[in-house]
Amino acid sequence: MANFNKILLMGNLTRDPQLSYTPNQTPVVDFGLATNRKWTGQDGSQREETCFVDCRAFGRQAENINKYLSKGRLVFVEGRLTFDTWTAQDGTKRSRHRVTVENFQFMPRTGAADGNRAVQSAEANSEATQQTSEDDIPF
Repeated sequence: MANFNKILLMGNLTRDPQLSYTPNQTPVVDFGLATNRKWTGQDGSQREETCFVDCRAFGRQAENINKYLSKGRLVFVEGRLTFDTWTAQDGTKRSRHRVTVENFQFMPRTGAADGNRAVQSAEANSEATQQTSEDDIPF
């Protein structure tokens, strides 16, 4: 039986990225992402829910995320879901799911009118894996 682990998310950073380094000096960045879902309830009222997701990227991508993104910025991430477990200081076992970013796309700073274009652009760009360089930043 084949397995498949791929996740695509577009949302806003919930906090500034936090850059650190592994013992062998590989850059690692952790950041939070908030995605929103809007729908109409059975009673006709507008509803909205927000999902908060922890993300982690490595290497050159980690450096670019840290350098060019900040709290509130819209970003499209492509990655895989990972499961972390650890023992807390009080001895309890803890766990969480996290997205390990394999690719990302800077999204333009636009208003709601351009939102559909941004989603279409993100979907088109998700097909191609890109190495991001400073020259690729759409600012």
